[in-house]
Amino acid sequence: MGGLAASLVVRAAIVPASLGTAVRSAIRDIDPGVPILHLRPMTEIVSESVGVRRFQMGLASLFAIFSLLLAALGIYGVVSYSVARRRQELGIRMALGAQGSDLQNLVLRQGMSPVVIGWAAGVLTALVAGGVIRGLLFAVTAQDPFTLASVTLVVLATAALACYIPARRATKVDPMVALRHE
Repeated sequence: MGGLAASLVVRAAIVPASLGTAVRSAIRDIDPGVPILHLRPMTEIVSESVGVRRFQMGLASLFAIFSLLLAALGIYGVVSYSVARRRQELGIRMALGAQGSDLQNLVLRQGMSPVVIGWAAGVLTALVAGGVIRGLLFAVTAQDPFTLASVTLVVLATAALACYIPARRATKVDPMVALRHE
């Protein structure tokens, strides 16, 4: 004969661990033949039910963080290489009267231009893809403005920092050293 299983949910204002004895005795008072196998708090049951999803989201978040760091490293590398290749040009600009802030703004603008284009393409793609995956989302809209704004802020701030470091280095170019190499 197949066994039947039943669950009982008890709501209480006290700590669930201290309810075990009281719940067992109440059930035995009603029917002493009912086996009581597990008494677990609801927080444990809920945590167990979402454990796999929580792991998947943690893994996706870890990949997102590594992707952001890899993108920042790539941007830094490209802008830094550009500054190194243009050292003579930057030195000549300084010798002709350009201020360090002018050079810094130039490098930042040139470094951030492809980032802003990529960001715009990414936001448009996210808006379109959001409509496709709408049925898979729970408690959030496909075009959630808070999420889009947060991701925008993080990506653009990371890219700006990755461009800022080489741009700062560009302001330290000595015009005399650059002109000697020319």
